[in-house]
Amino acid sequence: MIRKYVYGEPFETEAVVVSIPSETAKPEFGTITTEGGFCYTYHLADKDRVYGLGENVRGINKRGFEYISNCTDQSKHMEDTKSLYGAHNFLVIDGKETFGLFFDYPSKMTFDVAYRTKDHLVVTADKADLALYVITGENPLDIIKQFRKVIGRSYIPPKFAFGYGQSRWGYKTKEDFRKIVKEHRTKNVPLDMIYMDIDYMEDYKDFTLNQEEFSDFEEFVAEMKEQKIHLVPIIDAGVKIEKGYDVYEEGIEKGYFCKKEDGKEFIATVWPGETHFPDFLNPKAREWFGDKYKILLDMGIDGFWNDMNEPAIFHTPEGLERAKKVMEEFIEDPNKQMWFMTMHQLGQLSNNPQDYSNFYHEVNGKKVCHAQVHNLFGYNMTRAAGEAFERIRPEERVLMFSRSSYVGMHRYGGIWMGDNLSWWSHLLMNLKMLPSLNMVGILYTGADLGGFGADTSRDLLLRWLALGVFTPLMRNHSALGTREQEFYQFEDSKDFASVISVRYRLVPYLYSEYMKAALNDDMLFKPLAFVYPEDEIAVETEDQMMLGNEVMITPIYTQNAEGRMVYLPENMMFVKFLADGTIHQERMEKGIHYIKVALNEVPLFIRENKCIPVGEKAEYIDAVNDNNLTLIGYEGAEYLLYSDDGIHKNYDTKENYRTLK
Repeated sequence: MIRKYVYGEPFETEAVVVSIPSETAKPEFGTITTEGGFCYTYHLADKDRVYGLGENVRGINKRGFEYISNCTDQSKHMEDTKSLYGAHNFLVIDGKETFGLFFDYPSKMTFDVAYRTKDHLVVTADKADLALYVITGENPLDIIKQFRKVIGRSYIPPKFAFGYGQSRWGYKTKEDFRKIVKEHRTKNVPLDMIYMDIDYMEDYKDFTLNQEEFSDFEEFVAEMKEQKIHLVPIIDAGVKIEKGYDVYEEGIEKGYFCKKEDGKEFIATVWPGETHFPDFLNPKAREWFGDKYKILLDMGIDGFWNDMNEPAIFHTPEGLERAKKVMEEFIEDPNKQMWFMTMHQLGQLSNNPQDYSNFYHEVNGKKVCHAQVHNLFGYNMTRAAGEAFERIRPEERVLMFSRSSYVGMHRYGGIWMGDNLSWWSHLLMNLKMLPSLNMVGILYTGADLGGFGADTSRDLLLRWLALGVFTPLMRNHSALGTREQEFYQFEDSKDFASVISVRYRLVPYLYSEYMKAALNDDMLFKPLAFVYPEDEIAVETEDQMMLGNEVMITPIYTQNAEGRMVYLPENMMFVKFLADGTIHQERMEKGIHYIKVALNEVPLFIRENKCIPVGEKAEYIDAVNDNNLTLIGYEGAEYLLYSDDGIHKNYDTKENYRTLK
């Protein structure tokens, strides 16, 4: 059951798409005060567990730390980072009392989950203008399914989006892309997508092309497609201020950019230099910007990724003035402040809260300060694209994922997990993010495999790829200036072919389970606690994950490890995809086991009396044959396969299902 409680005058985020009448009584769980802001407090029992909050650091059980919903361009996220790129204000308390909470509030919100006081959940916001949804059910998964139903169906990408993608900030020429294709195809390493970072544009201007390299872009897209490669360009949130640039000129003419309080367009410096931000909360501006994707769609592009849409700000004219004043004061009297304090203030040039308070959106004819709706910006940028795709390509799916998000954006696209680093700890963190993101409807997700920033190592990349085999978005992406991490940059490249090829053998299962989860408001990745709630060891195990209804994954995330300890909550079949293409299967009894897994192998476990379909090797998604599948797992088990053409939207037909025996 879902109950809605309204406080003050909430901003309509459109996160919830089902009409729910508001209650007049007080919520059943917790206490609420609205003096001087909003505060929700709930007394946690000793063994209560708290799940959710989407994209965040730390564990699956969020108890014991403080998290802040405040979409932030935070490339170096550490264990103590409190805000990342998304804001997902949904959590489930599981224990003495089991219920869910969704705080529909688009500005900064703090979740103290037994952090300052070990037995209190305290949720606070500066203003008491929000809608609170309280959800009760039989168990956490039941509560999550109810929530997912009222926020709308999760985004479904085209099937090619389940292939392997290669990316790097720094691919600038057609020859860069051709080399990648040649290396993959000649060495039989599967590949479906190559991502285009900001260098494909002319001076980093959205919906433009570098004419030196891509004057014949439509022909180049066709050339890539002949080799079964989809190019996926990036689109950034800021529009360059430049006379003669049609997107800028149109935005100014129509008044579609965010403005300062005095009515002048707000200026922020990002990659193109000085830019304006489209007012994505204005439906007309959203439609205008969304229609710009047609420029690239008409050239054959069928996938995009939206970036810098927290929105990220390098600095503003006002911020430079603040920094100038700090430096002048320091030069005038070096002893006035300690040097590191001065540098800290200068460091606030980027993504400064003062700048977010200096521009406004137009909503229903009224000015709304950006700071009050900050977390909706990236969501509505991707919504602009999603709504445009419905107008431009109503019958076909287009790949779309974003960096920033809020609850509701899951209907229009997926996300990648942001600018991670080539750290073993980030591999584990990305694993733990998966169920929390699924809870808020974000099913199409994955990390930058190998790490975006810093220098990866061969074993880290191979182990991360072995996790990426299972995530819907499987992309190797790295930053300019870091070690190049395409598979052919390392010795013994056959090991990479072995790992990546497993993805394509598992696509029939992964795609089928993804579609079932999307169509049934279910989770693709579940913590063991959701499946084995009475098993104390399973409840506390956070480095293993249930995938779909048949599989448990146990990634290796430790440097130099030859294997790992795993806990089996029931009898299971241990499966290893070996480098020679064969599949090792071994029955194991419930309990703790040590498994050995070489760098060129991929492990998984199949639940007792279940099986999964496995295909033949393929080098691109179009070559995956759903009619030539082998069942592995327990003999005599059956599997219900979902399969469609991967392009169109006729999801809800019986013809898409068949039972494999």
